Amino acid sequence: MSRPLYRVQLESGLKLDINRLMCGVRVAPGWRSIKLMSWTNSYTGEGTASAVVSLTIQSERWGSCDIRIGDSVQHVILEARPRHFGGHQWYFVCPYMNRRASVLWMPPGARTFGCRQRWGRQVAYASQFLDRVSRAHSGKARINSRLCSMGGFDPDEWDLPPKPKWMRWATYTRAEEKFDAYERVLDEGIAALVMRLGLYRR
Repeated sequence: MSRPLYRVQLESGLKLDINRLMCGVRVAPGWRSIKLMSWTNSYTGEGTASAVVSLTIQSERWGSCDIRIGDSVQHVILEARPRHFGGHQWYFVCPYMNRRASVLWMPPGARTFGCRQRWGRQVAYASQFLDRVSRAHSGKARINSRLCSMGGFDPDEWDLPPKPKWMRWATYTRAEEKFDAYERVLDEGIAALVMRLGLYRR
């Protein structure tokens, strides 16, 4: 008999997002940045790790990122790709898979960062540990949180808040459709529960 496969929750580890590291800056050859990163436990709020992240852009297409945690340093190549409407989008090049990624992960128990594909079936996203109804609740809460934070609304006062001022209607419509899809899942769950209760009472 095969042994059961135990997977760790990816979000419980450390995450590096290239878009957050370069947010709000104009990147050009010769640009350098040193950032102090810290991660906290989402449940306890306690610090779990810290790192010094050094970014260097050597040319319009290539750069490098050094991640220092304690005495350990990991070197990651950066690559820029042209956007359709001008400018460039920067990516990490996963040192294990040699593929571009906007986000690198260090799951619990790992010692280095890699792209999602590097960790394969050793890890799973938090949503994969939830059943269908729990994912629907989580999805609704995520949409509510995003729209409320963008529009300055109180999340306790809105189930689905109105469109934030600067959001495009197409983006809001997609969020609304996802919200409605989650609602349908929850309605189906309630209907199934009512059916089961009815059968038990007979």
